[in-house]
Amino acid sequence: MSMLDWNGYRADLRQGFADLGKLNPPTIKGYAALNEPPPNSVIDLKTRELIALAVAVTVRCDGCITFHTEAAVKHGATKAEIAEALGVATSVNAGASIIYSLRTLDAHDALPQA
Repeated sequence: MSMLDWNGYRADLRQGFADLGKLNPPTIKGYAALNEPPPNSVIDLKTRELIALAVAVTVRCDGCITFHTEAAVKHGATKAEIAEALGVATSVNAGASIIYSLRTLDAHDALPQA
């Protein structure tokens, strides 16, 4: 199954980053700094990328997905490890839906006519 030309999309995004960087260098430099691990990082790069992938799925960012998939593989992540990280993202999203379901029922119960 192929939903998107991920390689072409990633290349287009890289060009977009470069173009934005010419217009607003501090924004791109700041963003790049956020992606750098701290000098005393205790999390290896593969794990960082697996976390980034789980977050990318949670926030529904295709650009994040393509960049962090590439980086995860570069740092040794297997397809099985990526799938497991995505399972964690799925469970967190399901859990968040349950929490917000409880909030919705609480909002219902707070109504004067409830």
